[in-house]
Amino acid sequence: MLTLEVLATDSADEAFLDCDVAIMVGAMPRKEGMERKDLLRANAGIFKVQGEAMDRVARKSVKVLVVGNPANTNALILSHYAPSIPAENISALTRLDQNRAQFLLAQRLQKPVSQVRNVIIWGNHSNTQFPDITHCRISGTNADARDTAGKDWYEHEFVRKVQTRGAAVIAARKLSSAMSAARAIADHLISWLEGTPLGEHCSMAVASTEQMAAYAIPEGLYCSVPVSCHNGSWTLVKDLAFDDYSKQMLAKSVDELLAERKEALEFLSESKI
Repeated sequence: MLTLEVLATDSADEAFLDCDVAIMVGAMPRKEGMERKDLLRANAGIFKVQGEAMDRVARKSVKVLVVGNPANTNALILSHYAPSIPAENISALTRLDQNRAQFLLAQRLQKPVSQVRNVIIWGNHSNTQFPDITHCRISGTNADARDTAGKDWYEHEFVRKVQTRGAAVIAARKLSSAMSAARAIADHLISWLEGTPLGEHCSMAVASTEQMAAYAIPEGLYCSVPVSCHNGSWTLVKDLAFDDYSKQMLAKSVDELLAERKEALEFLSESKI
């Protein structure tokens, strides 16, 4: 008989013992007056401790989804301190950004969201992220959605709206978009564990590999890219065309990720945590 149990604990070793899936939502939230680097330093110590615990007691096949911000770099820190867990088993959430982008594009095209697929989020889960609609599938047909949505709308309204949507929600509600994040977590895990439909892909912030050099993404980062998933594994979507605008937008986000990595690792090497 299946036994279900909820365990509440403040012990990382107890929480991660033999776990198959870990959703890392616990992070220090950004407070008024904090710069992003302050948030980065505050969370570096948290994810170091959790990574070390996971390295000790979690199953080596565990799938880890980092949600707490700065999510990409928190995933990098956790992976650094959990070397026995394959880097490809750790990812960070950019599905929330993808869902927002799909909704905004569907609204613009006056289509159901279900008819808009393959929107891509490149880079960091921050306001440098690059939402890309040039490789979409609209109503089952592959298309550069800029042609129908309008290039001016895309570059001057859509991109910025996706990049700053989280802040806009907080300003309007005085609360974060918790339900949207919960839905995105479920979507991310369903795609990762059950697979993506044939011809479709999703956005995940994953460990950069040598193959990502084709998109000018260096190794040693957790960067959002388009992936297809099968049997619990992800595969980079290759050979997508990239124009100069796309290259410039992604480069900004990659530069931010490199700066965050430097800041986090310097802080951890200096600290006594």
